[in-house]
Amino acid sequence: MPFISWNELPEREVTKGFHARMVHGEKATHSLWRIEEGSVLKLHSHPHEQFTYVLEGALELDVEGEVRVLRPGEGAYIPSDTPHMGKALRPCLVMDFFAPVREDYRDAERPR
Repeated sequence: MPFISWNELPEREVTKGFHARMVHGEKATHSLWRIEEGSVLKLHSHPHEQFTYVLEGALELDVEGEVRVLRPGEGAYIPSDTPHMGKALRPCLVMDFFAPVREDYRDAERPR
């Protein structure tokens, strides 16, 4: 699958207010998030490196206690195992890139 049409990928609500479309390679996961205004992603960490890029809206991101509001064209790098949380101050469209692949997300997409 060398080409991606994000609009053709299924969207699923990963947690309340956070809707994702994802593609998984052998070593990384790329995701497009539609986040509802006011939605909060609680403080968490994971072994994956994460790059976040805001396409639309305003996302308040707390990375290990440092808080910034990210707007279109802005992003962040979150190292492995770093506590972070986020809140959509406005409806958002956000791209995330994770390495290594998010097996937990891949597993959640499989039919049960």
